[in-house]
Amino acid sequence: MGCSSNVNIDLHIHSTASDGSLTPTAIIARARQCGLAAIAITDHDTLAGVQTVVTNGLPPDLHFLSGVEISTASPDGFPCGGSLHLLGYGVDPDNTDLQNALARLQNARQDRNPRIIAKLNRLGIDISMADLEAQSTDSQVGRPHIAAWLLRNGMVATIDEAFERYLGSGRPAYVDKYRIGCETAIQLIRGAGGAPVLAHPALVAPEGEWRLEDLVRHLQSCGLMGIEAYYPEHSPRQTRTYLAWAAHLDLVATGGTDFHGAITPDIELGIGDGSFSVPYDCFTDLTSRLDRTTRPTGEPNTSRLRT
Repeated sequence: MGCSSNVNIDLHIHSTASDGSLTPTAIIARARQCGLAAIAITDHDTLAGVQTVVTNGLPPDLHFLSGVEISTASPDGFPCGGSLHLLGYGVDPDNTDLQNALARLQNARQDRNPRIIAKLNRLGIDISMADLEAQSTDSQVGRPHIAAWLLRNGMVATIDEAFERYLGSGRPAYVDKYRIGCETAIQLIRGAGGAPVLAHPALVAPEGEWRLEDLVRHLQSCGLMGIEAYYPEHSPRQTRTYLAWAAHLDLVATGGTDFHGAITPDIELGIGDGSFSVPYDCFTDLTSRLDRTTRPTGEPNTSRLRT
């Protein structure tokens, strides 16, 4: 699937630093080829991809925001299946507190993998950690890599089927893992000079009688600054709803494809399935909000990393 020059930005992208198939450098090149004006690399529980981009330098024709996607535990009173994901934009990639918290999450992910493998083995699937490490030498190994192995070896027909049959919550090879609390993650992101944003709200899976809007309001009271209104799996009605919440609650509306490269081949950088786009205003609104925030020291926030 090709790129589209009509699409301006993509603020939700995964690289080989977590579970994507393209390196950070390749993502920068592809974004320029697609004519995107601004991007953010938001790898799961790591800032390694952002650090690679910063080290290698930024091209003059592409705005870039540091980012991270953190798996969190749902707050008291809002039980939900799986994780709530928070996006942190404009964070300082060298912030010690944030880096220490991300290291704990990465260790939890590594500890989880052998337990998933053991469950798959008991189901008669001959897979080992060595198989996974051989396919992902430059990234964290996680469930998407296991799903890709199952697909490549004919155990499933699609990545989605791998999660539906084996790896998703409640499935026979699922293993839960440590998650940081939502409120703590919000404070870590803000302490690192960033803007915490609720990722893909339509994918939040409520358990019990509570409304998603009430969760958003609770998280805002804890310091949430935005909501990912534009997302490929959101219906037009859901997008309109989240935009209305953002306007009413004075939250920034953001958006992105959740691009993973070959892991999700039907989702292309910037355009999703070809009909998706994120307005450039999302980038300017987000950076404007970040420019108005301050670090705990009282100094202006300068962790944009944008050209």
